[in-house]
Amino acid sequence: MVALLDPKNDYVFKRLFAGEPELTLALINDLRLDLPRVTSVEILNPAIEASELSGKGIVLDVRARCIDGHQYNIEMQVQRQLDWGARSLFYLARLLSQQLGAGEEYRSVASAIGIHLLDFDLFTENRAERGQALWRFEMRDATQPDVTLGSELQLTVVELKKADRLGQLQGPASDWVRFFEHWREETVMGDVTHEPVKKAMGSIRQLSADEEAQRLAEAREWGRINWNLSIGAARREGVKQGLEQGRMQALRNTLAQLLEQRFGPLPEWAADQLAAATADQLATWTGSLLSAGNLEELFGRPG
Repeated sequence: MVALLDPKNDYVFKRLFAGEPELTLALINDLRLDLPRVTSVEILNPAIEASELSGKGIVLDVRARCIDGHQYNIEMQVQRQLDWGARSLFYLARLLSQQLGAGEEYRSVASAIGIHLLDFDLFTENRAERGQALWRFEMRDATQPDVTLGSELQLTVVELKKADRLGQLQGPASDWVRFFEHWREETVMGDVTHEPVKKAMGSIRQLSADEEAQRLAEAREWGRINWNLSIGAARREGVKQGLEQGRMQALRNTLAQLLEQRFGPLPEWAADQLAAATADQLATWTGSLLSAGNLEELFGRPG
């Protein structure tokens, strides 16, 4: 039996939703039930370039435009990043700014709408945050949230794991959560009644039977793992270097204080030698501090 591909793998996610615009249309409408329904979408970036698969930090998003001109950025994220919020806002704002050509009026700008599916808990600070899984962010006044600064920037966020635990989402939105979290469990997926989700499940089965798709999905997953390993190694090396640099600076600061207590304010030439000193030099000067009669004797005469 062929192992089913994970729809949260961003290569598989893009193949699925960029390749079948009707699924993208359904996802947009089902996660934004209280807003006017979108009747059709055009996928703006259907292709997947080879460089995107090898670029481990690249997000394979789906960009779409509806009949009214509003643009959508739909992403799947399986790993929490410290800068997730800033990055999401940056790309959403860029989607907005790229609409205007030279000389065009601002009123012609259509909305830039993000729909981000997160396979991790993002908001966990308190009970209220832990009790909500579907979020919509807009430009609203902090004291009077009914007052909005237009609808040009919108971001819908679904915390999939939290939504699955809480069971708050109903109807089509709930079926999408089941799809992304339980696609391998036939007993769970057998209860799904929403036709677009059933179609997505069928497409996953077809895609999983494609050996090339299996290979590319695996390559994409290994790329993500290697990226994490390289980032982790870089951070560990950075911490190591940072600790060593911190230790050296502490030695310099301590020696400078002792020198000023003994000889008074340091002249520029002595401060420069102290800043450029190696660990061995710092240790030698510290050991000779009490026996030296002046800075020239300790450091050597300035050249």
